[in-house]
Amino acid sequence: MKDQHGRTIDYLRISVTDRCNLRCTYCMPESGICWTPHEEILSYEEIIRIVRQAAVLGICHIKITGGEPLVREDVAGLIKELKKLPGIQTVTLTTNGILLPRYINDLAEAGIDGINISLDTLDGEAYHRITRVGHVEDVLRGIETVLAYPNISVKINSVLEETNWQHTAVALAGIAKRAPVHVRFIERMPLSVNEICKESQQQMVASVLEQAYGKMERYEKTLGYGPGVYYSFAGFCGKIGFISAVSHKFCDRCNRIRLTSEGKLRLCLQSQNGMDLKTHLRKGCTDEELLELLIEGIRQKPKEHHFQEENIQSAAMAKIGG
Repeated sequence: MKDQHGRTIDYLRISVTDRCNLRCTYCMPESGICWTPHEEILSYEEIIRIVRQAAVLGICHIKITGGEPLVREDVAGLIKELKKLPGIQTVTLTTNGILLPRYINDLAEAGIDGINISLDTLDGEAYHRITRVGHVEDVLRGIETVLAYPNISVKINSVLEETNWQHTAVALAGIAKRAPVHVRFIERMPLSVNEICKESQQQMVASVLEQAYGKMERYEKTLGYGPGVYYSFAGFCGKIGFISAVSHKFCDRCNRIRLTSEGKLRLCLQSQNGMDLKTHLRKGCTDEELLELLIEGIRQKPKEHHFQEENIQSAAMAKIGG
């Protein structure tokens, strides 16, 4: 289905839980977390029903996310059922990787197409500081576990810290040199006017990587169905990707919507505005009514995000005491 701006919407991100086995500093407080009660989370049956109707509209790529999706019981069972739905071409998973050794066999049997693993550093001390409770060795073990299944594509998603980012970027990119893994650097959202005025993070990281590994070449073939832009280095087994929502805004070709664990349909990943599908489901809406809700939601998808402008305004106000 096309939205009102002519974009084909074929990608649905589904959060199956707000819970996580880490306590990352940029994501949640160390303690005192109020988790959403289980009864307020969409059931697997409700998720499957939504995806079945979304597929009628042309949604064919599904990404399972969290929180940490593998902390919810039998996520592999959900993936197996989603793969059976007419029209669904790929189902992938985003995870912190720690639980992969326990569940990779089930995920493979369910038919998972790809796994994205969040990893911001290879330094054990830094990883433990960022996650508060995690050990980088567990993530690396998870990556190795997935590599035993060559039919499952593996990507690493990294958001670089401001300190020592050059060394970190080179070390992470080294994974793609040694193994068939695509390492992707995700641009941080700017927090100040000065930061926005700097050279783009993508350019800075690319420059550092070229100093370490030689000239990189744009990879023109498709790797997945998202906004990543990929590059090749000579001698690398995998590719290097960039997702730069600030410096290289890609709203004009955005193809995705998001379903939260509480049943809210988000039309832009950078917006809290959306449609409450759970309430309609639990009030007994028909499949035809659910389909119309999805059509209405997709038609409301905004033309572009504005978080860069909002951040500039907020930072400027802060500098003048606003």
